[in-house]
Amino acid sequence: MRKVYLDHAGTTPLHPEVYSLMCELMKNTFGNPSSIHSFGREAKKWVDEARQQVADLIEAEAGEIIFTSGGTEADNLAILGVAAARRKKGNHIITSSIEHPAVLNSCKQLAKSGFDVTFLPVDQYGLVDPEELCKAIRSETILISIMHANNEIGTIEPIEEFSRIAKEHGVLFHTDAVQAAGKIPVNVNTLGVDLLTLSSHKIYGPKGVGALYKRKGVRLQPVVYGGGQESNSRSGTENTVGIVGFGKAAEIAARDLDSEFNRTRELRDKLIQGIKERIPDVKYNGHPERRLPHNVNFSFSYVEGESMLLSLDMKGIAASSGSACSSSSLKPSHVLKAIGLPYELIHGSLRMTLGRINDAADIDYVLEILPEVITRLRSFSPLANKLTV
Repeated sequence: MRKVYLDHAGTTPLHPEVYSLMCELMKNTFGNPSSIHSFGREAKKWVDEARQQVADLIEAEAGEIIFTSGGTEADNLAILGVAAARRKKGNHIITSSIEHPAVLNSCKQLAKSGFDVTFLPVDQYGLVDPEELCKAIRSETILISIMHANNEIGTIEPIEEFSRIAKEHGVLFHTDAVQAAGKIPVNVNTLGVDLLTLSSHKIYGPKGVGALYKRKGVRLQPVVYGGGQESNSRSGTENTVGIVGFGKAAEIAARDLDSEFNRTRELRDKLIQGIKERIPDVKYNGHPERRLPHNVNFSFSYVEGESMLLSLDMKGIAASSGSACSSSSLKPSHVLKAIGLPYELIHGSLRMTLGRINDAADIDYVLEILPEVITRLRSFSPLANKLTV
């Protein structure tokens, strides 16, 4: 049976070049980067090189990169760190209703300790209205956090405009670029952001390592205390092997950005067109143009999402019904709710995200299997049967 992995927004496999380099380091480089002897200096050299590679991916300076345990910690550090550092200036934070749980729950935690949080709505495509952002800013606003691209529906937000608005009001701006970096060009100077979140395992690097870009001059209060590593921003002995794998993955992502963008976009469009032609009663979710090149999200009427995923999995196709971080929950997707989908369409949603290991034959296989799955599941639906009588 053919195996087709279409959940690259959930995680990606290690790139072979990353795997080879990490294996080499695990055998030969075990020193603590904070140690001054030769073993420590050798490890530090590798960490410094990786820091530059990650910085290069987003056109930053190496000294502006703080390594963390992943995107979740980086989001927490950005939001909780700014809130603590700027508490005397104000207690108001603005975010959107479709953020990753790492951002939403950090903001909700702050709301329990005296902060006021505004959760901006989005339109039917998942876009935040710049005018609504302007209206939400107050004199006590200290931080705005809006994601670069949504992990479920792939919509790309106008981050340059948002950061310009933030600067006009003297407010720091953070964006979670976990889904965007390595897929589309991300330049922190062009975007004008103060803080930006990255994750290794979304770009064919190892799990358990991420980074926060912090523009020079931005003050953060740490959320992890200890030996003062990462320029006193994030204590803890550096995960040398993971960081080096992240650096190599970032280097490869930058190198292959244009070719992978065009290749995955072509496969994405083939998949979208094929679904629209072969399956009736479907809704395409997310912005039709302003979206990631590898993201496809459809809602299928008269179909239950879990049954759809299990049926596809039995045919060797791995996909998702929403964010992998919350897929074990029976709650409807907060993103699809925010764009106005009714409950029944939310639970009939399917996210397919393409990557390096996919080719045209994979798309052909999905377009062969998916219509059969939908037809079979709809045959059990009393609503579908009633409408066809």
